[in-house]
Amino acid sequence: MGTLVLGLGLWTAPSVWASQPAEAADSLAGGHEDHAHETEFEAGSFIINHISDAHDIHLFGDVHIPLPVILYVEGHGWDVFMSSAFHGHGHGDRHGSGGLGVDYILHEGTVSADNGARVWDLSITKSVFGMLLMLALMVWIFTSMARGYKKNPNAAPKGLSNAMETLILFIRDEVAKPALGHNTNRFMPVLLTFFFFIFFSNLLGLVPFLGGFNITGTLGVTMVLATLVFLITVLSGNKHYWEHIVWMPGVPGLVKVLILTPIEIIGIFLKPIVLMIRLTANITAGHIIILAFTSLIFILGQSGEAPGTGFGVGIFSTLFMIFMYCLELLVAFLQAYVFTLLAALYFGDAKQEAHH
Repeated sequence: MGTLVLGLGLWTAPSVWASQPAEAADSLAGGHEDHAHETEFEAGSFIINHISDAHDIHLFGDVHIPLPVILYVEGHGWDVFMSSAFHGHGHGDRHGSGGLGVDYILHEGTVSADNGARVWDLSITKSVFGMLLMLALMVWIFTSMARGYKKNPNAAPKGLSNAMETLILFIRDEVAKPALGHNTNRFMPVLLTFFFFIFFSNLLGLVPFLGGFNITGTLGVTMVLATLVFLITVLSGNKHYWEHIVWMPGVPGLVKVLILTPIEIIGIFLKPIVLMIRLTANITAGHIIILAFTSLIFILGQSGEAPGTGFGVGIFSTLFMIFMYCLELLVAFLQAYVFTLLAALYFGDAKQEAHH
């Protein structure tokens, strides 16, 4: 019964067992008989290993899906090989070599050369693979919908097209139109791209035993999304928008120079930064909470030495993780909605006409 509860708890956390260090797994399997070689479970390393990016996709146990490692080594050239060339798994350093004969060290997601040469890492990491997967899924869904509408223009949508149309109309009527007015159609493609990419990526991160994807919890990904919002806002700004940023009418010149203009200019950069931090922090926090309660099973159960405590904590952790999973499904939608809504508001401000 205790094993069943523990197994259910591990299943409800996204790729929890996949992220479990091999040493801790061996200990749970019976390695505690040899206390000299027993490795204590480290919750911090376990959680960081799950939410961080990686050069392969860890499914469970020692089962990994290797990904392409693309490196440019200064003085040597390009080196392309699969991540399976790195020996070992877990949190320690991993060593491997590619076609150039250069020995590489993979330490905490960073590849360096043994000979000291500078390495530029352009690899297809777990987050990059997840992004490409979600973009391919979006292209397939929307092209399929377009073909369906073109083939039967007067027919009611069915199945997935019906669900997608509901979300598309929601973004258009409740997000884009109130913020953009007559500019709605101009910005709808980019707003729909933001919404569905973030929403699908968040859902992918909740699929258990599928590598523990944390795409929108990766700072580099959200930084690119926020940069796109910043560039579109700045490049779309009209004369009225820039006038109220740089030189507000009807305000004393000294107040403009010393207070308002610096604040407005800082605000231009601060808005996308807030978008980036909000999305990254909220998605990562959900993963950390689920993994933290999973870790309680191992910490308070003392790797099988206190089965009663582990059993009780396992029941509580499992129920709480089920609740968190339901909450995370809501958060997956809300974060996509909030990001799209704020982006639409920024675009609307940039295109707003003067009122006299």
